[in-house]
Amino acid sequence: MSKAEILGQIRRGLGRTEPSAADRDAVASRIAAHKANLIPARAQIPEKECQQLFIDMAREAAADVIELNSLKALPSAIAEWLDQYSITDLVAAVDAPLPELCKKLPETIHIRTGVAQAGDLASLTTAFLGIAETGTLMLYSRPDSPTTLNFLPDNHLVVLNRSDIVGVYEEAWAKVRELNQGKMPRTVNMITGPSRSADIEQKLQMGAHGPRRLAIFLID
Repeated sequence: MSKAEILGQIRRGLGRTEPSAADRDAVASRIAAHKANLIPARAQIPEKECQQLFIDMAREAAADVIELNSLKALPSAIAEWLDQYSITDLVAAVDAPLPELCKKLPETIHIRTGVAQAGDLASLTTAFLGIAETGTLMLYSRPDSPTTLNFLPDNHLVVLNRSDIVGVYEEAWAKVRELNQGKMPRTVNMITGPSRSADIEQKLQMGAHGPRRLAIFLID
């Protein structure tokens, strides 16, 4: 059952009709007027300190953070990371700057674009934002970057610009709404470190529900 069907059933159960233009405007006004929640003091810091907080929190969550001075250094850094784990296959998103980047990777790395499939070893995407307070990546679904790339492969490689790091979740959600002119993407994913679970006998298992390794390439 789709999300639209579920919401439709709820609407019918409440005796509601399709919302009018006035109803939609009222909801939009209420969202716009909503005050932000309390902001953690640790995220109310200058930009450079905010970026360092993101790095520290992401590493604490077991993510690899590779700091690079420029985009030019990215192909060799990605190739080196893949070689470290003997990975030669990569499925990549196609939003900028990834297509040009992939052309500069060694020929020994076999690159495919599109959706990820079961058995893929590594994926490469960009991140929309980094959230400093928890070291979290925010990504959203779109044709250029299918959500399957974020969860199916064992290794997730993510490109993030330092300038795209915000302090708190409230800032991140505001930027998502600005980007899509008030319309939310179909899916927004927030990723903090690689997937893990300790549900079975309280033993930590990496890659329980997604990638077992997360590498963030942070571009200055």
